[in-house]
Amino acid sequence: MADDEALSILNDFNEILQSEVHVDLERLRILARHGIPNEVRGDVWKYLLGVEQADRSQELSSSKARREDYNQMDKNCPELSKKIRNEISRYQMRTPELAGKHLMEKLENVIIAYLNTNRDIEYNPALTTLCAPFVFTLDQECDAYYCFERLMQTIEEEVDINEFTTSWLQYLLSKEMKFENIIRLWDTYFAMPDPIDFHPYVCLAILRNARENLEDLEQSEIRTMLLRLPYMEMRLIIAEAHNLRHETMERRMFEENEM
Repeated sequence: MADDEALSILNDFNEILQSEVHVDLERLRILARHGIPNEVRGDVWKYLLGVEQADRSQELSSSKARREDYNQMDKNCPELSKKIRNEISRYQMRTPELAGKHLMEKLENVIIAYLNTNRDIEYNPALTTLCAPFVFTLDQECDAYYCFERLMQTIEEEVDINEFTTSWLQYLLSKEMKFENIIRLWDTYFAMPDPIDFHPYVCLAILRNARENLEDLEQSEIRTMLLRLPYMEMRLIIAEAHNLRHETMERRMFEENEM
């Protein structure tokens, strides 16, 4: 992307975010579907996930309330802390963007706070990969927590764990995809009203694009590749996922008319 185009896109986002009275969420969603500049991604995600309200008059009070509520949450769990730290360390080794002790501490705090607040949720190593993009993207630990909580609520409400048994579907590719790719993909997801419904088409688009490479691999090599996906051009993957969804809807309509 040319520098002038990137600057123009950033200015479009800033124009929306710096509105004095009301943030235009619909316009924000339209822009975000095509990717969000790094400089404003954290602020945009908060609005898209409903953590921050569009009414700017409530911003200071709601931010203060979130911070106070998060500060009161229990972030200690001796029996889980070591397990979580080990999982974070393993993830950091293959994700250079997350290097640094301060990110490990933030990630551990958010995960433990979430588990202590939601006692019915059992610890799963995938919590690390689902939470990491928020800790990386948002400056304030409390904001990372509430964005992560919103994502987890969406997954729990809309993903049938008994029906969808693969990691790709359960954890939105957070375990398999390159960190840069997952952040770009989630820009689009958070801007959509139905990201969970759209997600399987993204998975199909990835498989379609990887088909030729997979045909030349042994079974064990295929598994390795699907567990650690290579870098992808997400703009093309997302566009193909939209095409697949459109084709599926057209086919269903045709079949219903034929009945």
